[in-house]
Amino acid sequence: MSQPTSSPEWIVPSWGSLPTSENRPDSRLITEGALIPSQYYADQPYLVETEDGAWLCVLTTGETHEGGRGQHIVSLRSMDHGKTWSEPVMIEPPEGPEASWAVPLAAPNGRIFVFYVYNADDIRELPMEDGSMTTRMDSHGHYVFRWSDDHGRSWNSPRVFIPVREFEIDRKHPRAGQVRLFWNTGRPIVSQGSVVLPLHKVGGFGEGWFTCSEGALVRSEDLLTLADPSQATWQTLPEGDVGLRAPLGGGPVAEEQSLVELSDGSFLAVYRTIDGYPVGAYSRDRGDHWQEPRYLQYRNGRRLKHPRAACFIWKLKAGHYVLWFHNHGGAMLGTHPKRQGFAYSDRNPVWMSRGSEIQTERGIEVVWEEPEIVLYDDDPTVRMSYPDLREVGEVIYLTETQKAVARMHQLGAPLAQALREGASAFDAKAIREAAIVELSPNSGSPQLPRLPSFLGLNPNSPYGLTDQRAGFSIECELDVSRLTNSTRLLDAWHESFGGLRLDWQLDGRIRLTCGDGQTEISWSSDLHQLKGTHHMVIRVDGGPKIISFLIDGILNDGGDDRRFGWGRFSPHFRGLPEKMPIHFTVAGKDSIRSLRIYPRVLLAAEVSALYPFSQSRVKGLA
Repeated sequence: MSQPTSSPEWIVPSWGSLPTSENRPDSRLITEGALIPSQYYADQPYLVETEDGAWLCVLTTGETHEGGRGQHIVSLRSMDHGKTWSEPVMIEPPEGPEASWAVPLAAPNGRIFVFYVYNADDIRELPMEDGSMTTRMDSHGHYVFRWSDDHGRSWNSPRVFIPVREFEIDRKHPRAGQVRLFWNTGRPIVSQGSVVLPLHKVGGFGEGWFTCSEGALVRSEDLLTLADPSQATWQTLPEGDVGLRAPLGGGPVAEEQSLVELSDGSFLAVYRTIDGYPVGAYSRDRGDHWQEPRYLQYRNGRRLKHPRAACFIWKLKAGHYVLWFHNHGGAMLGTHPKRQGFAYSDRNPVWMSRGSEIQTERGIEVVWEEPEIVLYDDDPTVRMSYPDLREVGEVIYLTETQKAVARMHQLGAPLAQALREGASAFDAKAIREAAIVELSPNSGSPQLPRLPSFLGLNPNSPYGLTDQRAGFSIECELDVSRLTNSTRLLDAWHESFGGLRLDWQLDGRIRLTCGDGQTEISWSSDLHQLKGTHHMVIRVDGGPKIISFLIDGILNDGGDDRRFGWGRFSPHFRGLPEKMPIHFTVAGKDSIRSLRIYPRVLLAAEVSALYPFSQSRVKGLA
């Protein structure tokens, strides 16, 4: 549709109406979190609650980069949920051999244990698969532990060694029989009075650092009952010579197992691969044996996507589960020729999904709901990982690290509610009433409403722009059954001031384009997804700068055609102009049943609540 070359008086461009900047905190922005003290390096900021009411954080730290000489572990106490911390207490000093990857456990009697990898033999180099040598010394040695009987203020000496049985993978590397390659990120659990602790065995060093890996467990039946824990007995699981690996046909990497106990006593271990998907494995006998591992699935049976990054699971107090992952990958990642190292990239933003137990012929399993963005950084290359989670009443806290900075975060109340309760927490009618535009192709002369500006004017010199962390959502019911050619459905656009467009593409996708007259942003739904009648929500999220589509309540994840189902947009986008006439094309009038615009980003749980509500309305219109 052609547009006039001059601006009618009623068009208010986004750059002509920018408000004075406001302080709009976003709980998802990692720089809003509270710092956890560390040296230069900071990893695995894991928490337990002590009997005197403190939060005890155990941290791997050091003055140089990851794996550097002097890497050691410390503990810190907080009495105010991570706002302030005590001076760190050395569990292992920096002067000794490398001590790494500490995981804590609070015993029922108040004793605190910490388990970690210790280069006790002070080995200074190890062979790589290409014949060279590495001097990184933090992923081998012995599994050890210490304990504290004064709530983490001091730790026993000497350390205690845990015997770990040899597997087939341990015999693969050139120094087999002389040194054991492994590390651990998984938190221990207590099951029927026993302590069960994951670890990750390694078969060699090379491209991507760990060239092959698999999961194992160590279990002690008596650690919690002994006055002297050094006398505890340990068993390595599973039985046999092979640990938890990728599903049949997957790659050689299966690592960083995260463990929970289900309501029937079964164990679920979730872990990362280089296949483009995270894995779940179930044990019905407390770790002795495991069913065949399978890639994690949403409720509708499609796989979750995830790169080579921490994929952690927690059980919430109400009985449901939440999963930390990064929501991209799939076949495009799993078939990449350099996937061993390439799969480490893109750990920003962090997504979390809510899990529920279902009964299957194999036993109780967990299926996952549509995920929410929970954390992000403005720099897409910043990678956050190795989190922990705590619940206090209805509040959810998360820790995370970018390897040099560790932080504590308190999630916003609606986001925490979505993770705890899912779609049931939200009333579809109340959500719908929050729309500031609700129209159909026969609604007279509709206009774009005034939506929040994505940027604001700083009142202080040099009077630049500041990020407002704003966003909006577009909801519509579509019938695309009669669309045969690429065509525009909706147009609210001026060449000088931008606006909004919706286009139908011949490959079965909807493309959204937004502009402010200087910057255009655009993203499309997944390939070949739209056929017939659908409920669609498009979210333009000015926090992480991400556009996402939810079709019939399902978040587009790219399928097998693309690695990402969500797209980033420019931080220079200022927002949509207001009072722009909305024109429905002939194809749009035939296809768009209704359209609503919301002045904020809807949560995935809210969209899931809207979908069945919209289904009944569409059927009524048909």
